[in-house]
Amino acid sequence: MNERKIFSLLVTGGAGFMGSAFIRYLLQNLSFEGNVVNLDALTYAANLENLSSVAKDPRYKFVQGDIRNKELISSICKEEKIDTIVHFAAETHVDRSIVDPLIFIETNVTGTASLLEVVKKFPHIHFHHISTDEVYGSLGSKGEFFEHSPYAPNSPYAASKAASDHLVRAYSQTFGLSTTISHSVNNYGPMQYLEKLIPLTILHCLQKKPIPIFGKGDNIRNWIYVEDHADALFRILLKGKAGQVYNIGGGHELKNIELVTKLITYLAQMEGKEKDFYYSLISFVTDRKGHDFRYAVSQNKMRDELLWQPLHSFDEGLQKTISWYLEHY
Repeated sequence: MNERKIFSLLVTGGAGFMGSAFIRYLLQNLSFEGNVVNLDALTYAANLENLSSVAKDPRYKFVQGDIRNKELISSICKEEKIDTIVHFAAETHVDRSIVDPLIFIETNVTGTASLLEVVKKFPHIHFHHISTDEVYGSLGSKGEFFEHSPYAPNSPYAASKAASDHLVRAYSQTFGLSTTISHSVNNYGPMQYLEKLIPLTILHCLQKKPIPIFGKGDNIRNWIYVEDHADALFRILLKGKAGQVYNIGGGHELKNIELVTKLITYLAQMEGKEKDFYYSLISFVTDRKGHDFRYAVSQNKMRDELLWQPLHSFDEGLQKTISWYLEHY
């Protein structure tokens, strides 16, 4: 399989959790010899400290800006000779989308459309779109989603990502753009914004605050360590076929309550404390509106076509994550 050549890459949302992990991965990867431009609006979940380890790399450049600014995107693509765009920038927190759906539509739908309009002017650019398994909707206790599974989003967040996926496909089909799309399961790892379940649980344990869990904690999620996600994305960029969709799974499913209890057990061991106190902090709260029961995606396509699989076990990744938060909070 021929590899796609990447010399100058634009990452949108590169100061966020997943985007910054991807940039760090690229610049620390000996097989990547290109340049990276990070475009980020620096909204609430972005943090340039996530990139402190590569900030002085001569191959790295940061630009503060909005993905809806077509003139800015066009100038970056022209001046930096961009040949690849990896589009992370998005509003991602489901609870926030329930409170204010329009922000998600503006960023995730309009923002993606603006980027695609620019790529129309630079058709040599390959556009990779980061999406989510949530566009497929909810599963029962068995089964998994495939790349051809029908869309059935149940939250404003998932609907906005589904709409952006459809735009990427439509621009590819109508205008002949080179695109790929990936749907990832839940990411976790160091530097994740504190509103997400794993860092929130760690922080609340350290602060001796209640740990909120929706409903009875029976909802099931599949998890992938963020560095493994970055590795999968690089594989797609190099070897993925234009016009194709790839599901990125982590291979480890847990009920939310199982995740929290496992995390508490490791945290107590690492701190040399009794876990029973942390368990007493668990607080079951009113379930989220339209809360999907379970997500799971097939890893067959990534494994069989791109010869990729995650490198970190869940327990290994979780312990590395806890260690990072213990050092920084």
